Amino acid sequence: MFIIPSYTLAVLFCVVTMLCWGSWGNTQKLAASNWRFELFYWDYVIGVLLLSLLLAFTLGSMGEGGRSFLPDLQQVDRSNLYSALLGGVIFNLSNILLSAAISIAGMSVAFPVGVGLALAIGVVVNYLDLPVGNPVLIFGGVALIVLAIALNAQAYRKLAQTLNVSVKGLILAVVSGCLMGYFYKYVAASMFTDFSVPEPGKLSPYTAVVVFSVGIFLSNFVFNTFLMFRPFVGCPVTYRDYFQGSLRSHLMGILGGAIWCLGMSFSIIASDKAGTAISYGLGQGATVVAALWGIYVWREFRNAPKGTYTLLNLMLFFYVLGLSLLIGAR
Repeated sequence: MFIIPSYTLAVLFCVVTMLCWGSWGNTQKLAASNWRFELFYWDYVIGVLLLSLLLAFTLGSMGEGGRSFLPDLQQVDRSNLYSALLGGVIFNLSNILLSAAISIAGMSVAFPVGVGLALAIGVVVNYLDLPVGNPVLIFGGVALIVLAIALNAQAYRKLAQTLNVSVKGLILAVVSGCLMGYFYKYVAASMFTDFSVPEPGKLSPYTAVVVFSVGIFLSNFVFNTFLMFRPFVGCPVTYRDYFQGSLRSHLMGILGGAIWCLGMSFSIIASDKAGTAISYGLGQGATVVAALWGIYVWREFRNAPKGTYTLLNLMLFFYVLGLSLLIGAR
């Protein structure tokens, strides 16, 4: 399987993760205007599963290092299999709530609050499991990112008070972030730590992402079906509505899932040289990317009161500064 040879290349992979995780939400906005996020999300999950399999049979099965996908899957212990599956279930629940927050409050709120909170929790949790990197720089970066979250929440409150916007999107983003901070540790725990030296019963990063994706797909029949019939906003939708969707809407969902899964795979692959805390933390710099899309491309704060853009620019500044500390932590 393909293994990253250096920390520099690992950071580059994390940058790709950041771009992927921060940009997939655009596909939800590019789907048909009447295409509900619950329907979009089915295609998104299919896209995640398809790309994980493609990478497993290509990068995960080439070269002499590590262990190829199919032999790796055949020897896994149940405990590690269940750990990766659990990671997928936790992620799916959190990501459905994030998608709902995007549909209500927009990318420039859902990502900085939800994913930013997940970043802060996830970096701490993953560092405690595998303490790699300078703790002063890591926790200093987390503190700056938490400050950025607070500034973004304040900006959204100003918008909500002025335009009578629902705060439900902000609440969903917070709940999503609390859940999302924990999924990565279960996937990382299922893998062997040195990718060039396979451990019996443990998974390779490529196999772990496939099992993780299966956990997402299977749990979606529970979580998303429930939301289809009991949505946060709007009327219930049915599976018949899904099959009546346009080709463009379905393709946007599959593309969104594939983009996110590429980022997830690159983050997992990079964790060998960067450590799980740094790899996860840098990838969650997606908050900056998504905020830029939402603020300056989709103009989600165009009717906000005076002073709101100052808060948003400060939010972006502290995010970038916090991420810089994470990069320098190793």
